[in-house]
This record gives sequence, C-alpha cells and structure tokens, in this order.
Amino acid sequence: MQPRWCDIPSGVVGPSSAEVVELLESVPVFSTLVVDDLQRIAELAVPRSFAPGQAVFREGDSSDTCYVVRSGHARAVREHGDGRTITLATFGPGDIFGELALFEDERRSATVEALEELGVVAVLGPDMRRLMVEHPQISTRLVIALGRRLRESNERLSRQSFQTVQSRVAAVLGELVAQAVAEGAAQAVAEGAAPADVPVVATQADLAQLAGSSRESASRFLAVLERAGVISQGRGRLVVHDPGALQAYVF
Repeated sequence: MQPRWCDIPSGVVGPSSAEVVELLESVPVFSTLVVDDLQRIAELAVPRSFAPGQAVFREGDSSDTCYVVRSGHARAVREHGDGRTITLATFGPGDIFGELALFEDERRSATVEALEELGVVAVLGPDMRRLMVEHPQISTRLVIALGRRLRESNERLSRQSFQTVQSRVAAVLGELVAQAVAEGAAQAVAEGAAPADVPVVATQADLAQLAGSSRESASRFLAVLERAGVISQGRGRLVVHDPGALQAYVF
C-alpha cells in the first residue's frame, strides 16, 4: 500500500517553488530541461517526509509516483525467497528514484526505505504525462537524458566486469565518499592539516552488495584498508580518513 500524501509534519513549511527548481536542476534525469520546463514540473511536485525505517514503497506495489530526495538518505532493496535482503542502491540529496513511473504505471521492482529522516518531493506520473503531452519538448529532452544515463550505466557495468573485488569495493566506497562530500558531510580543515574525515553511512553488507561481491571478500578488503589507516569501521558506519588513497586500489 502506498503511503498517504501530504504527510509533512504540522507547522513545517515545505520548499518554495524556487527551491524545488534548484533541486530538480541537480537531477541527471532533468539535466537537459530548461528552466521553464523545471518550473512546470515544480508546480506538480508535492513535499513528503518519511521516518527512519519507513518504506516509501514496497516491491510489487503499483507505481504512480517518482521521488527526488531533498534531505536524508534511503536505500533500494530486494528480498530473496530465502529471506536475504540485498541492497541495490543508496540515495541522497539530489538523487531520483521510481522515475519509470513518469512514463508508465507498473509494479515496483524493489523496496525503497528511509535510512534516516527523509525529505522528498514527489511527482505523480499521470500529472507528468499530461505535462509531456502539453509540452512535447519535455519528452524529447527527457529521452536524451535517459539515453545518456543508460550509456553511463552500460559503461560502468563493462568496467566492473574487468575489475577485481577490491577494485569494485574501493570504487563504490569512493562514490559514497564523493556523495558525502557533496552533501557537506566532510569537516572543514585548516590549510596544511590532515585530510578531513568523511563518514559514510553503509554496512559491510551494503558495500558488498553495491560492489557485486560477497560480504566475506568485501570484509577482508575493508580490513586491509583499516590496517593501512585509510578507514575505520563502526556499527553501520565507515569513516574514510584518506579519500585520495582509495584511488590506488581502483584499476
């Protein structure tokens, strides 16, 4: 069952239209749209919030809405028949998920759940499709952007097929670090000081699944990084002390 609409807590002011436009500008799917297009989409967007652990939607649900993250983090997971849960992707501010709902109604292929307090803007698929009929140029620009994303995904999969486990884990960890830094998670340091620590919210299992490796293999490599002083580990969290050192393991 889809969560209900308009669940922004009482007294909390939602984002302005200008803030939504600025958020949409950061989303790769909308990268080819002009400001007028983004403003039209912003008029359709509805702010929503989710508590830690709450499902935005579940695998098998009907899909009629896409979401763009304003604040917080979420993850997409799938459950196997044997009860195992596999992490497919993580999402932070500026990320979009459920975007296929913009084009057609279908069943959700995964569950997306909030990892912490999560703020999003939601766009209903039927509203978006009506907008694309009224403004065909939006459809054309979206197809171009989606084609670019598909090409990038294919290139990434091709690179991963030739990488070792340690290279894939280091690459995934590097991507999570870049995301954290972009979100302002890294602490500012004085000129000449040691590199700022970057906290990454991810478990060993999450990293392994995102890198397409076993948890045991990922754990062994993370232990190597910890002994080298590149990272330190805690419950559900990694701290990267030397982000630049990760590149030495990616090839």
